[in-house]
Amino acid sequence: MSKRVIVSGGGTGGHIFPAIAIANAVKSRWPDADILFVGANGRMEMKRVPEAGYPIRGIDSYSLRRDLSLKGIWENLKLPFRMWNEKRSACRILQEFRPDIAIGVGGYVSWPVLDAAAGMGIPTLIQEQNSFPGKTNKMLASKARTICTAYDHLERFFPKEKIVKTGNPVREDIMHLPQDKSAAYAYFDLNPQKFTVAVVGGSLGARSINDSVRSFIDDLRDLDIQFVWQTGEYYYNTYKNMVSGLPNMRMMPFVKRMDYLYQVSDLIVSRAGALSISELCIVGKPCILIPSPNVAEDHQTKNAKVLSDVGAAVLLPDADAASKLKYEIWELVENRQQCEYMSRNIRRFAMPNATADIVNEIAKIIGD
Repeated sequence: MSKRVIVSGGGTGGHIFPAIAIANAVKSRWPDADILFVGANGRMEMKRVPEAGYPIRGIDSYSLRRDLSLKGIWENLKLPFRMWNEKRSACRILQEFRPDIAIGVGGYVSWPVLDAAAGMGIPTLIQEQNSFPGKTNKMLASKARTICTAYDHLERFFPKEKIVKTGNPVREDIMHLPQDKSAAYAYFDLNPQKFTVAVVGGSLGARSINDSVRSFIDDLRDLDIQFVWQTGEYYYNTYKNMVSGLPNMRMMPFVKRMDYLYQVSDLIVSRAGALSISELCIVGKPCILIPSPNVAEDHQTKNAKVLSDVGAAVLLPDADAASKLKYEIWELVENRQQCEYMSRNIRRFAMPNATADIVNEIAKIIGD
């Protein structure tokens, strides 16, 4: 009898791509497995998951508003009814699909699905990517069978006996980058002889990082380095005309071939989301991490600090990016020894077997 697996979560690439990696590994282990994703209507998983070849059902998902405006207060007053409605939608999907297990990868939408699954006697597994868990996974922890983590010391938040440190799932094409980089350089139309800096503000883009690059974009004309700049789809039209006449700049709203980007990059500027950090550890690239200030519990700063404390990355606060990013980049461009030192250090954090280890935990729950 084929395995039936529900995977829920999303909102950002940091939740979606690990979810897809887990689904791919489940399919590799059990080729006839039926996998259904459950995401939030209107969020990026509704596009990215079908692109990866998996069916997805959407439910309306809401979160607590942090602003204290009249609108924010009113939205929060409606939240209990909305949560009830979310859970009812989740129950309907679970009853129709009848999964053997429900897997949550984070994001508000995973709460109604996994909470409803636990209430129906369906075993659940949580995959927590960050060094400081989000509210959703903390709410679900008591009912989960297993909690797969990427960092140590999370027994402060989760029942110790349920924690299994696996690392974060990383896309298969990034796990095994070929030595031959010619296709990657051709993809971006770059010069293989020049130092390449990649600027990646996350799957949705990052205004502060984009504005920081814009502030020194004219200085790039005289530098013998080249840039790949992912702006995010929301910001692309704002900046696209600013790179005309810059032969050493490649700008795009979204980089679909991240494996190629990692191959050509000598230095990476990035947010400090858990997925980004896990990938950087695998590929061993020196990086400048600019944590987003707009995430729960400031968890990106905590993620980045784990690396910066041991010389594996540069931590640049978001508030300082506009004034200091240019100089941090220049310093590393001029100090190749420091780049090599950072590369060696960041590789020590790599957990290349994460996806397989998570599937092993799934097998323990539903049988092999």
